[in-house]
Amino acid sequence: MNQKAASLGMKDTTFVNCCGLDAKGHMTSAYDVALMSRELSVNHPEIHNYCTIWMDTIIHNTARGSTEFGLTNTNKLIRQYEYATGLKTGFTSTAKYCLSATAEKDGMELIAVIMGAKSIDNRSKDATALLNYGFSKCQIYTDEHKESLPALPVKRGTADSVGLKFQNPFQYLSTNGADFSTIEKQISLPEHINAPVKKGDKIGEAVYQIGTEKIGSVAIIAAEDITEAVFSDYLKEIFLRYFS
Repeated sequence: MNQKAASLGMKDTTFVNCCGLDAKGHMTSAYDVALMSRELSVNHPEIHNYCTIWMDTIIHNTARGSTEFGLTNTNKLIRQYEYATGLKTGFTSTAKYCLSATAEKDGMELIAVIMGAKSIDNRSKDATALLNYGFSKCQIYTDEHKESLPALPVKRGTADSVGLKFQNPFQYLSTNGADFSTIEKQISLPEHINAPVKKGDKIGEAVYQIGTEKIGSVAIIAAEDITEAVFSDYLKEIFLRYFS
């Protein structure tokens, strides 16, 4: 657990046990809990299918028979906050009432971490305030690259050109009310490229600016393999050109 925490950049976390109960030296921070929550939400999004269930029934089977009892979600935001998507509550006598709250609104997902609250109501209220503040201050610009890129000439290759594509969509988070209509996208590509070319090779980039400020970029990559031409390839080309 400590090795995984270190790999996630959780510099203030030390696990002494795996249950989270109070122990000497067992500690974390709100920032580290947010990092862990992001890892869980991004790479295991199915967790939200479970942590958004408000009530469920458990059947306990023993030698004496079956007993049915109900469980209620301890994260009150699931019922009280319309954008809530999870995630995890906690309580010990030392840590008090804690919560990692996730929420999604208009395609933007936020995490608010509360630690050391005096009551369940306090942690829910504080998490709601943080999430509302985040949604009011943050906006996301997304470019899905719906335009197509021209093929790029290839020299000394088995093909005259190579197809191009954007490596991934571009997203930019603003917390200061930036005017997204002023964002400019500039494509930077060489005039040609020499073979060989491997699929996924970076060929150029799309650079995004607001005024003179660069706000990010996305790599433009080769969409296919182009091998380097050998003598037989040139001979074949000459043959086809003059005898076809």
